[in-house]
Amino acid sequence: MNGLDVRRLEYFVAVAEEQHFGRAAERLHMTQPPLSRAVQQLEDELGVTLLRRTTRRVELTPAGEVLLRDARIALDAVAAAERRTRHAGQPSPSLRIALKADLDAGLLQGILAAFAEEPEACETELVLVSIGEQAQTLRDGRADAAIVPAPYDDRGLDAVPLLSEPTLVAMAASDPLAARDTLRLADLAGHVLPGGRAADQYPANAGDLRPSANTPARHTVADLTEILRLVEIGAIVAFLPLSVTRRYPRPEIAYRAVADLPESEFVLAWPQQATSRAVAAFVRAAENVAAGVGAGGEFLDARR
Repeated sequence: MNGLDVRRLEYFVAVAEEQHFGRAAERLHMTQPPLSRAVQQLEDELGVTLLRRTTRRVELTPAGEVLLRDARIALDAVAAAERRTRHAGQPSPSLRIALKADLDAGLLQGILAAFAEEPEACETELVLVSIGEQAQTLRDGRADAAIVPAPYDDRGLDAVPLLSEPTLVAMAASDPLAARDTLRLADLAGHVLPGGRAADQYPANAGDLRPSANTPARHTVADLTEILRLVEIGAIVAFLPLSVTRRYPRPEIAYRAVADLPESEFVLAWPQQATSRAVAAFVRAAENVAAGVGAGGEFLDARR
């Protein structure tokens, strides 16, 4: 065997995810017969049965489950290689920074200014992403560096810590708890976070705004604006980094300290295989800027 054909892997993944040859063919914009032949050829090449076929659906065999897992990783790596190669081949490659608006701990503007003074500086391009997507954009080749709230999925990434800042609870100003200056997690019993988690349970990540993977969402949220709106009407509370609360002062929302809530931590992450001097210069700039902020100035004053 000379190696697996990427196209056949794409076909197999589509069938495995759709659990139906017809739907997979529609997704791939092709007819069903050549799709079926391609998957059969893949099975013949590997010498194993990947799918159990019925008249209504297909099911993965144990071998198929293994291939689906590894094929997704392989296809992601191929797509990332293509993106990075195309980007590197541009006449004037830029440094792509993955950014979730308002989740940069207030550092990005200073980092960009410091980076511009570096000898290896180049043009920067901001890649706007949704909540929790920064790390994935680094793995799939869409970005070269990102400021990421910790913890995060660090597979294939290197990182340096930038800073930690207080985490506050955002609640409706009409909530009786808003009359208190400082709370404890136990005080939040009966309140829920985005995604439906109980607010009084110690969170795995206080700065994580994404819905919990294990709890059915009472309210579906896609972005910070939607989270704040639900907070305003008292539907949820949210744990937010101090830098975010400073950007969104609203009369309908009270931001309060929670004594036993962990701080929000931010890191600068980049792909492990990165060899770009521009990435190295951006990391230096980020560390220098974060060291200055960490001395106390802006964030310390914001708590008064």
